[in-house]
Amino acid sequence: MTDGWVATRGDVDGFVAEDDVLGDARAHAVRVGCRPVAPAVGAALRFLATAISARAVVEIGTGTGVSGLWLLRGMVPDGTLTSIDVDPEHQRAARAAFVAGGNGPARLRLINGMGLEVLPRLTDGGYDLVFVDATPNDHPRYLDESLRLLRTGGIVAINGVTPDGGSTAGQPAGAAQDVARQVRADDRLAPVLLPLGDGLLAAVKRS
Repeated sequence: MTDGWVATRGDVDGFVAEDDVLGDARAHAVRVGCRPVAPAVGAALRFLATAISARAVVEIGTGTGVSGLWLLRGMVPDGTLTSIDVDPEHQRAARAAFVAGGNGPARLRLINGMGLEVLPRLTDGGYDLVFVDATPNDHPRYLDESLRLLRTGGIVAINGVTPDGGSTAGQPAGAAQDVARQVRADDRLAPVLLPLGDGLLAAVKRS
């Protein structure tokens, strides 16, 4: 018996359906002017978190909770999501979404502030996964901080690396191109550029 889904070329967003909790968080993002990650990017984040049994995750850019919900669903049950955002209203909406998704206070550490000011206060090598969904101009600096925070075998994932959607047709532009080059040139990393959403760049930190 099948669920009626049929694979079609390019239908990556429809492969993993979002439930009402994610749908509500996504709708709230649209109302307040946020741009949440595409469903396929969210599914990829859950996959990455599950693959490494992530227990400690940092998210830069909370938004209204869409990406955080996907990450929490991939983490181990007693894992903690540390999510940083400069907008307190967005974080309040995200907290409500996280609670609606069955995540208690012990799983959440929401920090209001600028990512580049908060990250230096976090523990070196104390995290399994860092997800960056922030201003592209700061991506190279976020990558540097991420490598400090990650344990060996941890993953950094950066959203919006190909904002023109051209990940399969050409090179990323501007700051996105800078961080892509930075990742490719770093021998400590095993990277992949996934043509999901606006481009998801992921890399494993090797020893």
